[in-house]
Amino acid sequence: MENEDVISAARQQRVFRARNKLDQPGLYSHITQRAAGKEPLFLEDNDYLSMLGIFKKKAEKYRLNFIALSLMPNHTHILIKPSEKNLYPAMQDIFSNYASWFNRKYQRKGHLFGGPYRQAVCLDSAYLLAASIYIHLNPVRAGLTDRASDYRWSSCALYCRTDAPESFVDPVPILEMLDKDLNEARSQYRNLLRQGSQTSQGHVLEYSGAVERFCIKMAEIFPAIFKRLGRIKLIDSAENKHQAALPELDSMIQRFESMKSTRNPQTKKARRYIVEQLLARGFTRQQIASHLNIGRKTVYNILNSDS
Repeated sequence: MENEDVISAARQQRVFRARNKLDQPGLYSHITQRAAGKEPLFLEDNDYLSMLGIFKKKAEKYRLNFIALSLMPNHTHILIKPSEKNLYPAMQDIFSNYASWFNRKYQRKGHLFGGPYRQAVCLDSAYLLAASIYIHLNPVRAGLTDRASDYRWSSCALYCRTDAPESFVDPVPILEMLDKDLNEARSQYRNLLRQGSQTSQGHVLEYSGAVERFCIKMAEIFPAIFKRLGRIKLIDSAENKHQAALPELDSMIQRFESMKSTRNPQTKKARRYIVEQLLARGFTRQQIASHLNIGRKTVYNILNSDS
């Protein structure tokens, strides 16, 4: 399938994880890259500065719009929008450039990064906002700082401070989702960060649905903002005044979890249908196992069960 066909087929989702990297211009992507094994990516301040310098240089070379970023000791998060069909070669250039520099500096050999980068294409404004907040809260979650805007190696200060310096990272597309008055938008963003820091977050490198779940939790806290931005469905219930749900994925998970008995042939058939639907939406078997809170072997058994 062409990139445009894949994206069109995925529009019913809030985020699309491509098995093959998508290079479509104008799409926002949440890029994550981690170190190989337990190796660090950054040991000194100059290492972080080198990576930021490479980001800035390649942003100009490839016409990349950096929207948010966070450099962690052993992994990186980038929210980016390419202007041309060149995201894949740009990311290859960035990470190979830094790996070569790092290996020369520390006289080491071998792979620095643990495989290809991961890409989640953001197809929904609510998810895009949640991804930005999630990225900026990573240092807080890791215990590296108490306040996200104080972390030196992220773009968070650009979102929170009116006196932030000029940067190749542009916070305006996210801030304008909140308010056209950027000062008011920054105030709202700081509030989102404060509330988000008190919300438990999964690790996106370990659990593929971490940002989606975080988006749901933030929508429950800020229903007006997230309802206005995207396709989050707000359900009034006795237990929760505003319960947020992802229309496609979350309803499938809820239906799956309600099917306790696997001996009933109809239940078996329904469970397999849900797994097949998730496969058709681009999720891997490992991701499906994580979403449904079951093992990969169980996924295999469900797909191969008689019905």
